Amino acid sequence: MKNTLKQELKQAKRKSAKPMLWVSMISMTMMFAGLTSAYVVSRKRDDWVSFDLPPAFYTSTILIVLSSIAFLLAKFFIKKNNRKLTTLFLASTLILGVGFVFFQFEGFKELFDSGLFFAGAKSTVKSSFIYGITLAHLAHIAAGIIVLLVVFYNHINKKYTSTNFLGLELGAIFWHFVDILWIYLFLFFNFIR
Repeated sequence: MKNTLKQELKQAKRKSAKPMLWVSMISMTMMFAGLTSAYVVSRKRDDWVSFDLPPAFYTSTILIVLSSIAFLLAKFFIKKNNRKLTTLFLASTLILGVGFVFFQFEGFKELFDSGLFFAGAKSTVKSSFIYGITLAHLAHIAAGIIVLLVVFYNHINKKYTSTNFLGLELGAIFWHFVDILWIYLFLFFNFIR
């Protein structure tokens, strides 16, 4: 009887995992929708100063897209029970994700070196928004990297198989979400000047 109850609880947990992830991603989307809406409204201010995004943000965008492709390949190969290639593409996802973070901070350095600051007398409304929104996104990327580490650890410990890879799949969904979110923000900052 205890085993049956345990199995039912495990099944209920598995069934609720994806919907709970989707609810959290919807709430994150609403937060960024609010931030970008405030950006659009603030563009009407007299003290709005427009400038181009730093080149490092272009590099980071390429890296995060490549990381999502690597995660897709990792999921593809775990379904084929190819542990070696799954390991390779999970490691690639992690390395590319860390590269994304590095180039985001390089972008902040480029903004700073251009005299565009987050706060203070030398800051502009636009630079404050770009720093703030990008830092909020980086917080979600940090969570994504923690998720990647957990997925990688579980994979190395043979928790995932071709028929049981829910944790890897949930990690991939979240990682693709933060990827798409950055692409949206990157395009938004480029076209809504």
